[in-house]
Amino acid sequence: MLTYPAELKYVKSHEYVRVEGDTATIGITAFAADQLGDVTFVELPKVGQSFKNEEKFGVIESVKSVSDLFMPCGGEITAVNDKLSSEPELVNSDCYGEGWMIKVKLTNKDELNQALSADAYKDFVVE
Repeated sequence: MLTYPAELKYVKSHEYVRVEGDTATIGITAFAADQLGDVTFVELPKVGQSFKNEEKFGVIESVKSVSDLFMPCGGEITAVNDKLSSEPELVNSDCYGEGWMIKVKLTNKDELNQALSADAYKDFVVE
């Protein structure tokens, strides 16, 4: 069964955001991981790069397809999950934990006011 933790924010491009202070941890949702199937490769940006809201920040490949990853909020990359280069399957097994992708210093928290709650995201993907 797919889960959608209530403390996270979600965007329609299927990324989630965990906000702690002015830092956001970003990854893909359980729904996205399930739809992709077995993840085989994740291409992420370098620490120090900055991105605007909705800008492409990486690529995820699976046995089924290749998909772009989009920023749910603007900010500067402060950390990248290096484990994903050797263990991309973490995205499938623990997308909200060990399978996180990037950490970002937020430039404008208000951008996340447009993000969906867990219930709203669940309604969006179930339709």
